[in-house]
Amino acid sequence: MKRRITNEKSDGNTEKFSGSDSINKKKMKKNMMRLGGGGLSLESFANAKTKSNHYNPSLIKKQKEFYKNAKYVGKYKKSLKQQNQQYDPHPALTPQEDENETEKTGEMNQKKWKNKKKGALSLQELYEKKREEEEKARIEREAIIQAKGRERERAESRRKALRGKMLKKTKSGQPVMKYRIEHLLETIQGSTN
Repeated sequence: MKRRITNEKSDGNTEKFSGSDSINKKKMKKNMMRLGGGGLSLESFANAKTKSNHYNPSLIKKQKEFYKNAKYVGKYKKSLKQQNQQYDPHPALTPQEDENETEKTGEMNQKKWKNKKKGALSLQELYEKKREEEEKARIEREAIIQAKGRERERAESRRKALRGKMLKKTKSGQPVMKYRIEHLLETIQGSTN
């Protein structure tokens, strides 16, 4: 039970319950902890508003996205550059006399034309090879799927036949033991082998 303590300083009429007082303090303490302490002072609130070096998840997310996009743009530009070099090789031309230049440019144009034709042909060949490989892979997958389907159908027909035999009954309603004994014999022989 609660112990009564009389308050000697004040009138004799006033009495305190020491147990309830400590319970109230505990409740207040729990509430303060739950609510996050005693709150901010005015000075700390003002300082918190002015400082911008704190953790800001949205800002971090934006920065990550920016760097990620920059990385993708860089990769895209590199791939474009490599594609241009593959399809359109430009050897460096050195300036010489006018006659030599015209002859060389004519030869260079012919070489470029041949290279472009070769590039287009090689691209087409690559495309055809890739297409053939994909077609072979697709045919193999279809064959595997069909084989699995046939096997599944066979297993299902076997199960149905076995189930029909196991569920057969005599005229009086008793199960036919012949099929059950055969099934038990098969399982025993299968386990020994």
